[in-house]
Amino acid sequence: MSEAQKDPNWERQVLEKLAMSAIQEQRRTRHWGILFKTLGFLYLFVVLFLAAGWFGGDSVSIPREHTALVDLQGVIASEEASADAIIASLQGAFEDEKTKGVILRINSPGGSPVQAGQIYDEIKRLRKLHPKTPLYAVVDDICASGGYYVAAGADRIFVDKASIVGSIGVLMDGFGFTQTMEKLGVERRLLTAGENKGFLDPFSPVDPTQQAFAKQMLEEIHGQFIGVVREGRGKRLKETPEMFSGLVWSGEKSIELGLADALGSVDSVARDVIKAEDIVDYTQQESFAERLAGRLGAAMASALTPFEKTGVTLR
Repeated sequence: MSEAQKDPNWERQVLEKLAMSAIQEQRRTRHWGILFKTLGFLYLFVVLFLAAGWFGGDSVSIPREHTALVDLQGVIASEEASADAIIASLQGAFEDEKTKGVILRINSPGGSPVQAGQIYDEIKRLRKLHPKTPLYAVVDDICASGGYYVAAGADRIFVDKASIVGSIGVLMDGFGFTQTMEKLGVERRLLTAGENKGFLDPFSPVDPTQQAFAKQMLEEIHGQFIGVVREGRGKRLKETPEMFSGLVWSGEKSIELGLADALGSVDSVARDVIKAEDIVDYTQQESFAERLAGRLGAAMASALTPFEKTGVTLR
């Protein structure tokens, strides 16, 4: 007698076994899927937090004496070259007991006179607090206007022979749209409380009184700039009639004029002047979250302010 004849329910048992096997296989597949998804989320989580700079501290333990490097790159007042960022970086460099000397590497066309002045003042303060720690400015491509304002606070300024140095001047720029408005038949309706509240409004004709006032203010700020350069460079400066006119010079010529001291790079200054070849970068970098928040804020401000106001710039 066959097995099928002995057990009349054999078909049902086979179907049940097949069904149970299928269910178990689905469970195993689901468990592996959950595992891989969890690992994927953990990986993305770690990458995001590392990119945002939320793991670990900012301080790095340096085992021996070194040269501290701080980068000033771009327009002063931009995200990367704001006074807050540069000052915090300089403070970290000077406060490290193993810092033998500080290099401020500059590649900037200028920017805000206020923020350039804040960085300059902080350099002077830190030099008084740490008299045994020298600070040298090393110029890359350009050190002009506000960039040179900052460099003037250094003990010495090193340049490449082809660097662009100078532009000791102040400007206020903007646009005038009055003739365009006339051609388009657009009428300007400006209401103010205070006769000078619409100061140098780009959609109104130039007011000679306001223009003269602006020129006087620029001369005042220019005088402050000249005073900083004279204070920082001292007797090394060989003044000429063109020196404070806004002109720029090559690095080689700037040495002749006393605007710079010698040719040099970050590596050569660390090795030959500071005599500490190990270079540690103290430049503060914004985290991913900070950059995102800053750009969102800038975008909102731009949307709410369609026309930028005229500003004073060292460049």
